Amino acid sequence: QVQLVESGGGLVQAGGSLRLSCVYSGRTFSTYNMGWFRQAPGKEREFVAAIRWTGSTSYASPLKGRFTISRDNVKSEVYLQMNSLKPEDTAVYYCAARAEGYVQYDYWGQGTQVTVSS
Repeated sequence: QVQLVESGGGLVQAGGSLRLSCVYSGRTFSTYNMGWFRQAPGKEREFVAAIRWTGSTSYASPLKGRFTISRDNVKSEVYLQMNSLKPEDTAVYYCAARAEGYVQYDYWGQGTQVTVSS
């Protein structure tokens, strides 16, 4: 079984930065594709960024350039560096894992709150 635990959220002023971390435990991390999603109050959960087991990355278009996803296969961790934060980035951020060859993300963390004040 895979478990994901996020950390690093908090309150930051607009223009600031945060780095989210997600610790993975369970099956071989290096074979899993990882993603970050977010859900703002009253809105649907949306895709933020993903990193495949190969290291290739993808981003939601509006966030590209401000957010950077990375992974450390030795530590079994995935990160989301968020820069130039805006109040509209306020949301609960979730880490998710997807086995290679599968479409759906099967495993989710509990989420970490990010609040950006104006």
